[in-house]
Amino acid sequence: MSRPQRITLLGATGSIGLSTLDVISRHPSRYSVFALTACSNVQGMLALAQKFQPEVIVMSLPAAAAELRLALAAQQLNIPVEEGEAALASVAAANEVDVVMAAIVGAAGLLPTLAAVKAGKRVLLANKEALVMSGQIFMDAAKEHHAQVLPVDSEHNAIFQALPDQVQQQAGQVALEHYGIHKILLTGSGGPFLSLPLTELAKQTPAAACAHPNWSMGQKISVDSATMLNKGLEYIEARWLFNCRPEQIEVVIHPQSVIHSMVQYLDGSVIAQLGAPDMRTPIAHVLSYPNRIESGVAPLDFMQVGQLSFAAPEAERFPCLQLAMDACWEGQAATTALNAANEVAVARFLAGIIPFTGIAEVCAEVLSRTGAVIGPVTSLEAVLACDQAAREQAQSVIRQRW
Repeated sequence: MSRPQRITLLGATGSIGLSTLDVISRHPSRYSVFALTACSNVQGMLALAQKFQPEVIVMSLPAAAAELRLALAAQQLNIPVEEGEAALASVAAANEVDVVMAAIVGAAGLLPTLAAVKAGKRVLLANKEALVMSGQIFMDAAKEHHAQVLPVDSEHNAIFQALPDQVQQQAGQVALEHYGIHKILLTGSGGPFLSLPLTELAKQTPAAACAHPNWSMGQKISVDSATMLNKGLEYIEARWLFNCRPEQIEVVIHPQSVIHSMVQYLDGSVIAQLGAPDMRTPIAHVLSYPNRIESGVAPLDFMQVGQLSFAAPEAERFPCLQLAMDACWEGQAATTALNAANEVAVARFLAGIIPFTGIAEVCAEVLSRTGAVIGPVTSLEAVLACDQAAREQAQSVIRQRW
């Protein structure tokens, strides 16, 4: 048997990271952990270090790295702990590594994910912001360095699985219509406020926004699901992953989260990928692609599924979704600015500083200002400058209004 694939897991203590480690633990002869990274969750990382014995750990924050070193020493675990952005990029690009799971949430995941791409790794992409912030730059780098980018998001993974083999092998580089593809149907649950009266939206608390009916996710992604900005980011991501034109992507509300997305073909066929709402399924798929491995997820019981329903998203209920769809075709500055503004706004909402409806207000205002102050975004340096400028604009809007 060939040696196990060595994996760097960016964002190990988050929900995707833990699900990935659950799948890996079921296949010890196939996979071994080279590096685990996290931001500041020392106790979570300590537990993972004890179980998986990585060769190196990276903590983004120096204080967390120092605390973890002491904790590991107390447990007599001789695992080196590095710190900071450069160390994240280093373990993503290390020669020893075969596969990188990119699961750091937000803009913080961009540089280490790009480092993995430029090192020609197999990149399991769970960080959607990398493509939202740097779509063309990211895809060009993947092509130039022969990196294999496989989508982990349940929706994009579903689309990938429903595509012809020839398109899977050249994802993002071919014209969909040449392979008989008419449209990608990107499904979304609609989140916890799908049926809430519109007049009640402004009163919703962080706890309510994070109470997703189907998925167990971190706070930031849960809020993004409630605003459907998450689906908007996925729309932008799909544009780059699959080389779509505007008429080739449509968002469909599907509250049950059983159909994870669909591909509609020119002959009238629709191929859908179904499964329980458990991220271990797409994680297992990309880890083993083009083969299949056991994920720990029970097969879908159709006798228990019951009704499947679909609807168009309401623009008034989900203004963030429309902002993202519009930004997608305006250019890189718009999508980079939207992502940055949303990260700032969601953090302020979770802190109780702005109302739930304030998230869309901040994003819209920042986008309205972006074109006048930010020029073309065609380099990584320009992406980072645009991101910073949009964050400052978002903070300014919040100070003025709240």
